[in-house]
Amino acid sequence: MDLNSIKQYIRYIELDREKVPSFSEYPFKLPAIKNLHRLSFHPQVTFIIGENGSGKSTILESIAVAYGFNAEGGTKNFNFTSKATHSKLNNYIKVVKGTKRPRDGFFLRAESFYNFASNIDDLDSEPFGGPPIIKSYGGISLHQQSHGESFFALFQNRFSGNGIYILDEPEAALSPTRQMAMLSIMHELVEEGSQFIIATHSPIIMAYPKARIYEIKEGIETVTYEDTEHYQVTRAFINNTKKMLKELLE
Repeated sequence: MDLNSIKQYIRYIELDREKVPSFSEYPFKLPAIKNLHRLSFHPQVTFIIGENGSGKSTILESIAVAYGFNAEGGTKNFNFTSKATHSKLNNYIKVVKGTKRPRDGFFLRAESFYNFASNIDDLDSEPFGGPPIIKSYGGISLHQQSHGESFFALFQNRFSGNGIYILDEPEAALSPTRQMAMLSIMHELVEEGSQFIIATHSPIIMAYPKARIYEIKEGIETVTYEDTEHYQVTRAFINNTKKMLKELLE
């Protein structure tokens, strides 16, 4: 058995297929979940990629919730709910942990980040005797920054070493330059013992070296960076912009 695997925070997940009520019901009818048995994670960085509606965010969400994070994002200390929209997949997912316990952790959902930022403002408006929560996020309300600035403030100020970070489409608010800066921050945190599990569409972010990439099509398969559809489509468009625009627009 790989010693690095034993020490990582999340080693793998398993779908308890015998307890699934029906593979003809959502979310179990999604091909990615219908064919899911076990999904093993890289000790440092794992990407889950696929088309819109393929189930990558559903799988990522189930991992985060089964691990103990709030369904709408944040650390394990957050328990706010604005609208219950997460699937019940987490009830059928077993998260197999390693021997190490993380010192920190965060679940980022791009679609509910606004609600998360609002919850911090609400909590800080209530007197509780401690330092404002926003100090851990750079000291400026996340609502007083652009969407991209607030995302980046999270990466810069809240994340630390020896953490488990589950990120759903972190590129949603980031420019290409900021996505490259995020890679640099990720690398620093990986060097300090952190583990990332990320669902993304970004060919920039998924370029992180030596990462494990799972691509969802009819099932979930391991692919190399250059073999991902995201890389191939982006490369083809950049290298043949005029030709592809002509085909698309005429």
